[in-house]
Amino acid sequence: MPATTRTTLRRGLFAAAALPLLVGALASCSYGSEAKNDEKKVAAEGTKLSADTVRLGYFPNLTHATALVGDQEGIFQKELGGTTLRSTTFNAGPSEIEALNAGSIDIGFIGPSPSINGYTKSKGTNLRIVGGSASGGVKLVVDPKKIKTLDDVKGKRIATPQLGNTQDVAFLNWVAEKGWKVDSQSGKGDVSVLRTDNKITPDAYKSGSIDGAWVPEPTASKLVSEGAKVLLDESDLWPDKKFVITNIIVSQKFLKEHPDVVEAVLRGSVKTNAWINANPEKAKASANAKLKELSGKPLGDKVINNAWPSIQFIDDPLAATLRAQADHAVKAGLLKQPDLNGIYDLTALNKVLKAAGKPEVSDAGLGVK
Repeated sequence: MPATTRTTLRRGLFAAAALPLLVGALASCSYGSEAKNDEKKVAAEGTKLSADTVRLGYFPNLTHATALVGDQEGIFQKELGGTTLRSTTFNAGPSEIEALNAGSIDIGFIGPSPSINGYTKSKGTNLRIVGGSASGGVKLVVDPKKIKTLDDVKGKRIATPQLGNTQDVAFLNWVAEKGWKVDSQSGKGDVSVLRTDNKITPDAYKSGSIDGAWVPEPTASKLVSEGAKVLLDESDLWPDKKFVITNIIVSQKFLKEHPDVVEAVLRGSVKTNAWINANPEKAKASANAKLKELSGKPLGDKVINNAWPSIQFIDDPLAATLRAQADHAVKAGLLKQPDLNGIYDLTALNKVLKAAGKPEVSDAGLGVK
């Protein structure tokens, strides 16, 4: 493998930890910059665990389909028994981290950027990554009339979701690997990087104000439905075509006080992922039903059918890719050297995986000692 490719694989997605200006922009795999809290209390039955209630946060996005489906199908609640599940949805990573810090939620599905930013800003005191949920689901999509090859991206206007979010920094690093120059703050240079909320990116594409976008699903597939072409799937840049896009995090306080509840949620996540992978059509329908409930409108069949195959639903948090992403961000000068030691505690997850007859997963040396 060429050295440039290896370097590309270590793309950093974490600008915000070093730049306070970007803290409000982080939304790793979100589809909007404003938080939306939509609580839903689910009736609990059976034996109560050590907590009366567990408050779960996630985004109404396909990259959070484990949470969507696990909630929709009652899989989490079944594992929790008499402990009540209370779900809250967010549209941005910072909002979810704020909720975790404030004690408004206990466990959350969230992307790598806000995970690492939250951990480093609290000096390692607020959260632990306890599991994985999804990989992939990020693409460079372009206007095929204007861009036919990767080299054609130079001189064009490419949208990313937000200044400093995971896809934004991923694109900046890809541009750097091509040998092109772009100012990370202004987005000006050999490529014009236009930070555009995913909710309006399809309209921006239709109007011709952007030539393409480096975006997560389902935004990428929404652009494809408008005539765009997938030029690059980010998964193709990673070993085994896997990189973390969604983690499961938990408040350190809640983990210490209610490890049985955390374990139950992880059992629910592992069982949900197994069900999703065994029943992709039913899972798509379930996720879309939950999206309709949360947003009032489901995704069109063409969009969800195109988006779904690019996302891998896995239990492994892919800790090595998190480390690689952070290292690349540091080398790019977008992140001060972070101390990630202790960001993972995969004890409960590996217990669940072992009980299910599945192989244990690694914390890449970043686990609690």
